[in-house]
Amino acid sequence: MSFALETVVQRAKLRIAIITANPLRKATLTGIVAGAGHCVISDVGAADIVISDETTAVPAHSSVIRLGETGDDIAAGVLPRNATTQQIEAAIDAVSAGLSVRPRNGDGFDAPAESGQQCLLTPREMEVLGALIEGLSNKSIARKLEISQHTVKFHVESLFRKLEVNSRSQAVIKGLALISQNRIEV
Repeated sequence: MSFALETVVQRAKLRIAIITANPLRKATLTGIVAGAGHCVISDVGAADIVISDETTAVPAHSSVIRLGETGDDIAAGVLPRNATTQQIEAAIDAVSAGLSVRPRNGDGFDAPAESGQQCLLTPREMEVLGALIEGLSNKSIARKLEISQHTVKFHVESLFRKLEVNSRSQAVIKGLALISQNRIEV
């Protein structure tokens, strides 16, 4: 994987506010958030994501993760009260990407069914994807990889087909999402 691709795939450091009346829960959630490499802040208005529990009212924020309420339609993410560290971290990642999170049942999350489908990209297609992420034109990609513009166009079209997208920006977004999920196999 190219250096630029690895750099972009790394997690962004988010500002997360934790709202709960339970000091022990606040300390635990602070440890989880800090352990995931994010900043814990107290100002809900300046937060990228707010984590709250059933002891507080749903804060007025566009990216709220609620713990302990499964019937909440307002929050972007809803987790069971006993959510694991991995589930909380996954919910933070999903909500920061604009997705919503809901448990499959009240007892927690079930493992998703494996479709067995992985996107198989060639090493050259990975290099072209990395160059697309850098925002390079076909001409710049050709120069960088020392291949013809026609070959670049061929690889870009192949990426579009394999990623099932119609534009360069969609390819970048979907490529990054698949890489972060470890679903792209070289």
